Amino acid sequence: MLVLVTDFGLAGPYTGQMEVVLHQEAPGIPQVDLLADAPVFDPRSTSYLLAAYADSFPLDSVFLVVVDPGVGTHRPAVVLRADGRWFVGPDNGVLVMVARRARTVHWWRIDWRPPGLSASFHGRDLFAPVAAALTRGDMRGLVDIPKPAMAGADWDEELKAVVYIDHYGNAITGMRARAIPDGVALRAGGTRVETARVFADVPAGRPLWYENSNGLAEIAVNQGRADEALGLAPGSAVTPIVGDNTLS
Repeated sequence: MLVLVTDFGLAGPYTGQMEVVLHQEAPGIPQVDLLADAPVFDPRSTSYLLAAYADSFPLDSVFLVVVDPGVGTHRPAVVLRADGRWFVGPDNGVLVMVARRARTVHWWRIDWRPPGLSASFHGRDLFAPVAAALTRGDMRGLVDIPKPAMAGADWDEELKAVVYIDHYGNAITGMRARAIPDGVALRAGGTRVETARVFADVPAGRPLWYENSNGLAEIAVNQGRADEALGLAPGSAVTPIVGDNTLS
């Protein structure tokens, strides 16, 4: 299975151009567009999202991850194998949380370059062909990296910020819910938000935070939009609080 994660947006030609390469070079391999609206120019936020979603995919799935504001620069192009799944993308931190949370990890540098590599679309010209090749077991052009520097290696284990706003206006954070002590509230947009199990546990129009289906702490408003009600956007700080004390 090929899994696409990009910040290309839900419209425009870019995802389609990558899919053409995948269909040509990996015919018959199922493709899933997991996320076309990852946080724009934000490998760090995407890294926490990716780590939360990856485990639900079958072993040997190949993730094509293109959130790459440094495209065309000297940042390395890499392949990661983590807990039996493949990840292809730039070494800009977007894969680092998957690697840090995995039990087994191996990295390769992509030395292969296609003829006519564009400066601005490595997703189509470089990463997509490599991802397709991995579905065939073809690892030519990959060089072992025993101890990669790993951009983002110093990032916190939990990201205390909004990383994604979904269709409903819910604000997904980079914190795993299990890392927050039981009963602890969150401060978001200057508002204290208490925890609940499901939306209906609070009255309509009231905010809550809960453990979402992928294990992340998510802020919502029952039958409303948390982004509008609390003034939240990707990057907004979200901090656990006990009483009136914000936890570090």
